[in-house]
Amino acid sequence: MSAAPAIQPSSWRAELQLGFARHGARTVLAHRKHVGPLVVQRPFYPEGDVCHVYLVHPPGGIVGGDSLKLDATLGAGSHAVLTTPAATKFYRSLPDRQAVLAQHLNVSDATLEWLPQETILFREARAKIITRINLNNRSRFVGWELTCYGRPASREVFDAGRAQQQFELWIDNSPVLLDRLRIVGDDRVMRAPWGLAARNTLGTLLAFPCKEADLEAARVHEDFACTLVDRVLSCRLIGDDTDAAKRKFVQLWQTLRPRVIEREAVLPRIWAT
Repeated sequence: MSAAPAIQPSSWRAELQLGFARHGARTVLAHRKHVGPLVVQRPFYPEGDVCHVYLVHPPGGIVGGDSLKLDATLGAGSHAVLTTPAATKFYRSLPDRQAVLAQHLNVSDATLEWLPQETILFREARAKIITRINLNNRSRFVGWELTCYGRPASREVFDAGRAQQQFELWIDNSPVLLDRLRIVGDDRVMRAPWGLAARNTLGTLLAFPCKEADLEAARVHEDFACTLVDRVLSCRLIGDDTDAAKRKFVQLWQTLRPRVIEREAVLPRIWAT
């Protein structure tokens, strides 16, 4: 597949608001509002009570000047699984046009599993990606972010462009994890041993609340570097095969879900299509 042309005469502005609530024996999508091309398919209930929702961006890719914003709020007692049907792709863009993806996930006395498929940054993409998860002490959360820099299958490396990424976890309005990554042009971050060391795939999985036994269970998955601070389990992976990294993230989630969420793992149906 070739890169999108770097001519962007128009831009997409899209916003999606989702609200989940406990209704009787199951979680329902009680509020949904969208502007522009960012929507959800109808909820699925493969587990009976947990609401599985698939986020869809119909244009299929993000280019310079695009701005996408997601706000998802989970009310007390609700449980939702959010994922995507395919990778999120940032195409190459003109130097003065940045693409922005902002995702705010608010979980109060509820359970959220945030399992998007990978994000792919094409060479010469100019992307700003912000994900903020707001929990309280009675929330449960397992979620990941996985990024591929360039397109290894096409032998394309991310040696030109710009990436700014923020991955934040807040609990009771206090910052617990503030992760920042900035790559500009032919940045040393891509090559240096203290950076990506010429690898093209980087991912982080977070889980809360966790204990020492959960940390030990995660460390069985040897490809991850895992730490536990303030009941937040952080598992990081760096590699050069995004498909393999996805499989490893799923395997880690399958290990952690029964421990943190107290449910056996049920794969989203969309992953099988």
